[in-house]
Amino acid sequence: MSDLQRAWAKQKLGLMPEPFMELDEEEEEEGQAGDQVPELPEHMDDDSSSASSVSSTGTIIPTPSQKLFARPQGVARGRTLEPIPWTTYFERELYMQTSEGQNLTFHAYLTSPVEKGPLFVLHHGAGSSALSFAVVSSEIRKRLPSAGILAIDCRGHGSTISPDGSELDLHLATLSADLFFMVQSTKEQMGWEQLPPVMLVGHSLGGAVVTDLAFTGKLGTSLLGYAVLDVVEGSAMDALQSMQTYLSTRPVGFASVETAIDWHIRSRTVRNSVSARTSVPALLRQDESVDSSRPWRWRTNLAATQPFWEDWFVGLSKKFLGAKGGKLLLLAGTDRLDTELTIGQMQGKYALQVFPEAGHFIHEDIPEQTAISLADFYRRNDRSALVLPPKVSDLLKQGKKV
Repeated sequence: MSDLQRAWAKQKLGLMPEPFMELDEEEEEEGQAGDQVPELPEHMDDDSSSASSVSSTGTIIPTPSQKLFARPQGVARGRTLEPIPWTTYFERELYMQTSEGQNLTFHAYLTSPVEKGPLFVLHHGAGSSALSFAVVSSEIRKRLPSAGILAIDCRGHGSTISPDGSELDLHLATLSADLFFMVQSTKEQMGWEQLPPVMLVGHSLGGAVVTDLAFTGKLGTSLLGYAVLDVVEGSAMDALQSMQTYLSTRPVGFASVETAIDWHIRSRTVRNSVSARTSVPALLRQDESVDSSRPWRWRTNLAATQPFWEDWFVGLSKKFLGAKGGKLLLLAGTDRLDTELTIGQMQGKYALQVFPEAGHFIHEDIPEQTAISLADFYRRNDRSALVLPPKVSDLLKQGKKV
């Protein structure tokens, strides 16, 4: 509104004092810049780390003061970069010790299923952690209140503990065996007589891992289906050629956790600020000996995983189409489909959904839409909802004509 128009409105209508009209214009300008992240807070009380609190029983349950059942609606929103603790989303964390003499301690977050509810087993991508699934897990439970969530940290990631100096082994067969071990260990620690109906969900590298586990058939009839998030063999193999270039553009460290959250949002690596505030702290560790100005460093050295990249994705499409169980593929663009999956999709061998508004981290960028897809996927494969016709022998025993 021009000065002349403002003066005329004030004189003739008398509806709005001058200061409020200026405020409206300021708010309009602020709304146009709403995608920008504000300046970093000066102080942060970081209570998001739980890696140091290992109990002798292997499971850690938060106290009532940790607001266990507070959901994402209860956290501070808007322009804050304050980290959100894992207790906002999960019931407990588990530690599982291997018995192979490797001295590996696997870590996972768990919310137990209720009665006969399904168990969603979630595997993150390379360089990520279990908390990348935190927000989407709460969205799943909104739609399936009886569902359980098991989000794992694979070896070399998150709060899973490997011995110092141990050789890095991220072969697909190893990661697949690790996932099966964690599922079985969870069953034993929780005292379940049998596994709940299992839905495997994996993002990127995790998609290759859950597909391989489904293909082995180790979960037997407990497995209802598996979902793969934004990874297919063809495009993954092509992307590996430029992976080193991408890694060279990432900061080697950050001044604070808030700075790291800020970078993820500004670079649009993660497009949802609530998810970034939840998942990013678990990607970092503090190391003052390297650079005191940027002491927060990546937990996982992605460049060191290069020898395993091809092993993760070679043969993925064939296994995805060939494994038993329901199949769901969520992509951020149809250009990611390779020939084999395009043919399989035309033949109706799996369900496909595309979210062009999301980036590579679909489940973090649009957790609500992702949860809707996963909940619907479970309902379509839920065997408990099936009503089978009576057997002919039973009808004859009842004296009924067949």
